[in-house]
Amino acid sequence: MFLIFFYYNLRFAAQMLQEDTQQKIKEREDALAERVPPLNLSGLSLQELQDLCKDLHHKIDVVDEEHYDIGLKVSKNDKEIQDMNLKITELQSKFKKPTLRRVKISAEAMLSVLLGSKHKESFDFKANLKTVKKEEEKKEEVTDWRKNVEAMSGMEGRKKLFDASGN
Repeated sequence: MFLIFFYYNLRFAAQMLQEDTQQKIKEREDALAERVPPLNLSGLSLQELQDLCKDLHHKIDVVDEEHYDIGLKVSKNDKEIQDMNLKITELQSKFKKPTLRRVKISAEAMLSVLLGSKHKESFDFKANLKTVKKEEEKKEEVTDWRKNVEAMSGMEGRKKLFDASGN
């Protein structure tokens, strides 16, 4: 079912594309026929042909001038757009948004800011909290680590034998 629907839409799109291209070709031919009338050269003398050529050359010069002028206007507008974009980026870089810092605020101040004039009472939030007793951990006494190493190695007193033989 999906493939049939997809195939139908694909055919429809191809048909619309073909109609669109044919319409563009027809519009182009109509525009050319309007701008450039067909030349009837049969039965013209040499002088008339030369006048026709001069007239066509004059029209070509006018069209070239218009093309050049339009090109200059486009390049001028592009330059203005670039300049404005540069100004925008400069302005944005000058006025950077400041980095926000965390502000410590009390609960009372927060309520007064949020509630505004409605805030009349003061609340004691800590009164509602449960109290928890901390148990103190027993800390081991810090002793000399060298003595501890000798005790852990199980070689108590044997170190003296090595020290005595080394002298």
